[in-house]
Amino acid sequence: MRSILPKPGFAKAIRRAPSAFGRRLAGYRFYAYFALIGPGIVAASSGNEVSGIATYSIAGAEYGYTLLWTFLPMTLFFCVAQEMCVRMGVVTGQGLSDLIREQFGVRWTTVVMIALLIANSGIIIAQFIGIAQASEIFGLSRYYTVPLVALFVWWLVVKGSARRIETVFLLMSLVFFLYVISAFMAGPDWADVGRQAISPSLSLETGYLFTVVALIGTTITPFMQVYVQSSVVEKGLDKDDLRTARIDAIFGVLFANTIAAFIMISAAATLFPAGIIPDDASQAALALAPVLGDYATIIFAVGILGAAMLAMGVLPLATAYSLSEALGFEKGISRSFRDAPIFLGVFTALLLLGGIVALLPGIPQFKLLILTQCVNGLLLPILLIAMITLANNKEIMGEHRNRTLHNILAIGTGVVVSTLSLLLIGKTIVDMF
Repeated sequence: MRSILPKPGFAKAIRRAPSAFGRRLAGYRFYAYFALIGPGIVAASSGNEVSGIATYSIAGAEYGYTLLWTFLPMTLFFCVAQEMCVRMGVVTGQGLSDLIREQFGVRWTTVVMIALLIANSGIIIAQFIGIAQASEIFGLSRYYTVPLVALFVWWLVVKGSARRIETVFLLMSLVFFLYVISAFMAGPDWADVGRQAISPSLSLETGYLFTVVALIGTTITPFMQVYVQSSVVEKGLDKDDLRTARIDAIFGVLFANTIAAFIMISAAATLFPAGIIPDDASQAALALAPVLGDYATIIFAVGILGAAMLAMGVLPLATAYSLSEALGFEKGISRSFRDAPIFLGVFTALLLLGGIVALLPGIPQFKLLILTQCVNGLLLPILLIAMITLANNKEIMGEHRNRTLHNILAIGTGVVVSTLSLLLIGKTIVDMF
């Protein structure tokens, strides 16, 4: 299938064109930049999925505005991770799993891929459960909404072009603005919000400490790094497009974390004063009704639906990319079942799994999320070490390998995130017994 995307380097060619020709093409500059953005925004936004919304809501409901300061270091960590993967994808033309297999061998790749498959499968199921719970807020049976949403996402990816899929994912990201509306409806004390955002209020209380860990673990998850690198590769971006790809990745992080902060502000302004601590995202939506009215519940619930649909598309794709790259199979959302049977087969199987499990009665969602959080906690340090090693490899990265500042930020991110992830795992195991 012929790609409808511009050729690699298209934006830079316009920027460097002779003046007369450049003036003739000036009207196309916006299109050129727009054609290159997408992977970073979609990858980062998909992290605000159902379990993420629940985590931000619970943090705001339990601790008010006091945890808003965490978004400053989390945003820095997130930018470092996404930028490294975008740079590796653009420079090498290979996905993260491809590079891991080539540089670290099949055994390590197999371990990483199995862990990623288990973790992503659990999170995918959580998205379907979120769809079911949010639809029931509107009085719609999950037995209708879950199959219909799954069929729509499957049709979009299997039958759509790469550009169309990315455009729909970008449009889905707009639903997150509903949380900005929700936050303003809550009427927070914006002066207090500003103070808490820039003034860390540290506490050694166990619940506070591990809520911070959960926030970081929710914000930076392995599937986002896998997806963003594979996406820039599939989009055909080359070294001339690196600057634009970096801007896309960093803007995506800033957008996603700003929305996450507004989710926390909504809960902090409404649920914290009332002493209401929800167990999941749908309970957070319902809890807004007595405080702000039914419209706030509707806005929050629609946000959950949109977030779950976006993650339902991105997570199975990230998993299909990683497995296909690790095993050396054809991949790509522009390919047919005949060209890439493993890639599209994994994507389809994960949607079926998520939909079927979500329709089973009595699914222990909380335990499922704890399990996947543990797996992600184990996987994230390994993946970060691999990313830092690959990004420093002169043979594959050349002049675009990590510089001193890159390494200070990347290693610092790896140490902090790995330590916190291991602490979270330890606390989870202790709680289980």
